[in-house]
Amino acid sequence: MPKQVDYESRRRRIAEAVCLLADEHGPEGVSMRDVAARAQVSLGAVQRCFRNKEEMLLFAVDHVGERITQRVRARLAASPTQSAATALGHATDEIALLREEHRAEARIWLAFVAQAAVNELLARPLRNSYEALQNLFVRLITEGAENGPAYERTAPPDPQVEARTLLALADGLTSHVLMGHLTTGEAEEVLHAHLVGLWESLRATQPRGVV
Repeated sequence: MPKQVDYESRRRRIAEAVCLLADEHGPEGVSMRDVAARAQVSLGAVQRCFRNKEEMLLFAVDHVGERITQRVRARLAASPTQSAATALGHATDEIALLREEHRAEARIWLAFVAQAAVNELLARPLRNSYEALQNLFVRLITEGAENGPAYERTAPPDPQVEARTLLALADGLTSHVLMGHLTTGEAEEVLHAHLVGLWESLRATQPRGVV
């Protein structure tokens, strides 16, 4: 019988090879031939999974984004009764990629972001990933404001603005840690201080009629 090929598993294996090469040379330095060698498959196998280099890079971008998303989901699912504030902190921590074990992933992600500035095909999936993360932040910020004690409950000034700010902060901290301007601990302090300030601002104004 002919050997059955698990194409999805092979595509993920190829995506991992793309990420390793993108970390070393940037996305523009990745070739299908080099990916085949790194993934230990034939060039034909790569070409059967992906029609061209851009399709391969797009899949790799989604692959990295899905790994991060899965970790966020796992952190949120691990403690389903946690407060929205705690959940938001956990989600932001995963997205910022500040820990040492995520350093290579951070370099790969930012390499794709840099290339996306001049490549619309790469920019599109990245925008979709950021949009999904922003929507998650909006939901958690809104829940945090709505589920606080009645005497301090208030609607966020603008959940979209707060979510955009937090996402941009997390992204910026990733860059600052990678270039050595901030240590992981210093970046975590900045992130924690912003989250504390966020919840304090949401609770600063009491609803009318509440005493």
